Formats: sequence, C-alpha cells, structure tokens
Amino acid sequence: MTTPLALTADDARRIALRAQGLLGARPVRGSGGRPHAVRQLLRHLGAVQLDTISVLARSHELIPYARLGALERSVIEHAYWSGGHSFEYWSHAACILPIEEWPHFAFRRRARRAKGHRWHRLADRDASTALVRKRLAVEGPLTATELGGAKSSGEWYDWSETKIAVEWLLDTGEVVCTRRRGWKRVYDLAERAIPDELFHDDIDDHECLRRLVAQAGSAMGVATRSDLADYHRVRGDQVDAVIQETGLLPVEVEGWGKAAWAAPEALASPARGRHRTTLLSPFDSLVWDRPRTERIFDFTHRLEAYVPRPRRVHGYFAMPLLSGGRLLGRVDPAREERTLVARQVSMRRPSAAPAMAKALWEAASWVGCERVRLDRCDDPRAADALRAELRAQES
Repeated sequence: MTTPLALTADDARRIALRAQGLLGARPVRGSGGRPHAVRQLLRHLGAVQLDTISVLARSHELIPYARLGALERSVIEHAYWSGGHSFEYWSHAACILPIEEWPHFAFRRRARRAKGHRWHRLADRDASTALVRKRLAVEGPLTATELGGAKSSGEWYDWSETKIAVEWLLDTGEVVCTRRRGWKRVYDLAERAIPDELFHDDIDDHECLRRLVAQAGSAMGVATRSDLADYHRVRGDQVDAVIQETGLLPVEVEGWGKAAWAAPEALASPARGRHRTTLLSPFDSLVWDRPRTERIFDFTHRLEAYVPRPRRVHGYFAMPLLSGGRLLGRVDPAREERTLVARQVSMRRPSAAPAMAKALWEAASWVGCERVRLDRCDDPRAADALRAELRAQES
C-alpha cells in the first residue's frame, strides 16, 4: 500500500483556495472574455448554489464576483442562462450546473422516480403531468405562473397542482430549467432543451457517482470523505463505493485526524499566487460546509437569516471576509439607496480593518453605492480602526 502524502494544514488551506479559484486568479478585464470566464468557473466548481436572499446581490452572482472581480451583474446572468450552457437541478442544494453534467445526475432522477413523490403529492398525477407536457410542447418554455399558477394560497409551501406536477417532472428529468426570469424558473421539455448527445440516462448509478465524487475532489482540491459526500449531497457509503476509481490520491493532512484525498492536479505544483480580498456569500462553495470551514480556516460560520432576530449573533446575512487566504471576520451588509451599510461587523483583530474596508468599498462600487457606513462593530478598537480605514480608502 502506498504511504499517503503528508500535507501541512497550510498546504491544505492553500490547495483548497486555489481549487476554488480564490488563489492565483486575476480579475477579468475587458467585456469579451467575461461570459466565458463565468462559464469556465461554473464548469470547474461543478455547482453554484441558488438562493432567494438578495442583499448585495443574489448568491449565484456573488460567486463569480468573489473570484473574477466586479463583473456586471447582467453579464453574470447572461453567462449562466444564455446559450444552453447550464441547467438548474438538485446538487448541494438547488444549483446551477454545467450542461455537460446532465447525464451524471441520472442517478438522482432515477431515485426520485423510484420514490414516487417529493413532499407534495399529486391528486391526479397522470392528468396533471399530461397537461404540463402538452402546454410546454405547444407553447414552449413557461413559468409556473404561466402554466396556471404556482400557489393554491398565499403560503409559500401551498403549491398548486400545476406547480407540483411541473416540479415532479423536473425532479424526474422530463422537464428542465435552463434559465430564470425575474427569479422564476422557466420550464422546458428536457428533450428540447438538452443537447441530443447529452439527453440520455444511460450512465449507471456507479459511474454517475464516480464522476461526481471525482469532480467534487477537483473543485475542493483536498477533501475528507464527508467533504466529498456533502459537495453534491451524496451518501458516505456511495463515496466509499467509488473513491478508488476517481483518481483522487490519499493524503494525510496535519490536524485533520481523518482520511483525506487530493486531486492530482492540486498536488502537481505548489499552491501559490495572488490572494483575493473579498466578501463571500454564505452559500459560497468555499464555506458552505460548516465542519470543513472550521477545519480549514478555524472559522465558525452560520447563516442566521432563518434564526429569529433576537437570537442572531452576527446578523441576517453575515458575509465572511476573505483576505490573505484566511477568514478574518464577517459583515452583515444592507443597502440604503446609494449607501452600503455595514450593519454589524466582527473582526478577529483590529489589524483586519484595512482588508474589511477594501472589501466593503469594492462591494459598494459593484452594486452602485457611493458611500459606506458602519453601524456597529463588536470591538470598539476594531470599530475605530475600520472607520478610519473607510475614510482613508474613500477616495
């Protein structure tokens, strides 16, 4: 048996950052290559999570912003949703996925069909799904509202029969979402929207899982069994069944205390290069797995949007600050007309103030704000240092 390669904790951290596009990358210049850069990033990450919350911007826009710089939001949307480059499906959560990965999610479509339902059940599946198929075939891509309404009442979870039917068809692969319009899914027949060479479920479950575990390993650089399972939300035993066939190499990481694997390309050269200073979405794949984030960055982060206000510690949509390859703090931002408001800031030390100020001003400029205001900071010395840096960097 080959002795696993030993990595230091810093080696693993830098490998993870480079694999996620946050070490060594440079902001994209010029409009011509920008959609291509976003699509290339999507193909490498393998999944970009979607979420309804929009503070600075929606999470799927924040992902390329953090890596590629202040791209126009319209360019990001165009890159994702035009030209048939991607589709939306269930990966880590609801995610934008590269169109080439359609065949590899056949295992999940088959599992959904075998289960027979999600959490909603259809009163008359045959009639309801037949109507959806017919409408899409005749009228082309439609939203749930255009199909007949998404809800039966005002409650978000009380779906109409039509919405349940079209989501069932999406789950099982007859319908696909290849774009959103005003945050609404636009549904189309998969046989029409997916390229012919990809429109098949011929790949067996084992090969689907082998591909997705290998892709997760490449996107993370170095990962434990649980990391690999979490990336596309597969089971640990499914990782075990394919890990030897992925090409990932066993490694031992200082302080991890768990078996780990690294992508060969991640070990081919030292992970060096330019670090990004940026705010991260809580749904960014660098930090979406809390145990991995704690293990790599010694940083505990929790999305508190769904926590009752009195129990929040860091705020509604606290965004981690990445600088110098480390997570140095977080900020809960908001916008008030042309002002970016740092409603609550916490930093590990006052010396992080220049990085936080830089990240806040860059984010403000990206979303069209002309001012930055600090409302609250949990450390008076850090607050003074940050206000001074915000003033110094204003010009």
